[in-house]
Amino acid sequence: MPRRKRPRVPPRIFLLSPANCGGPRAKMVVSPNARFELAHRLRGGQGVAIGEVFAFVSGLYFKGKLAYALTFARPPEPGLPLTGSGALVITPTAGLRAVETPITVAAIEAFAAVDIAANDPRYSKPLVSSARALDEEIGPECEVVLLGSIASTKYVEVLKNVFGERLL
Repeated sequence: MPRRKRPRVPPRIFLLSPANCGGPRAKMVVSPNARFELAHRLRGGQGVAIGEVFAFVSGLYFKGKLAYALTFARPPEPGLPLTGSGALVITPTAGLRAVETPITVAAIEAFAAVDIAANDPRYSKPLVSSARALDEEIGPECEVVLLGSIASTKYVEVLKNVFGERLL
């Protein structure tokens, strides 16, 4: 019996919608009075992975997206500067960042200062710029999966212009 060829599985990266950096859990983690380990590490100056911080800030919603993305990502070349593990976070002011990217209290405060809106250049310009750089790094065969609210134009409208039909 002849062997069946398995179809080639294309590389895949995930883009995760961000946590609300102006909400109560974000305020808690950046508070100088916070006495829990994550807050101490954030204030320590070395930074903490954005994925870990957003998982705390957003709770189960972000934790679920993060776990799914890390399980099913197939980056074209793991460890490249922009793709990292294949899971990236959409930020309010810094475009796309690999979930491993360390952030500080100052970054969280900067994120909290900007509402995510497609027509706000403080959000859309860094997102478009980093999406274009990512598009060059991943190549035309890579699937780009958005894990977030697809009913909202604030993500889809901006990203569709860069990734076109590859945005899933």
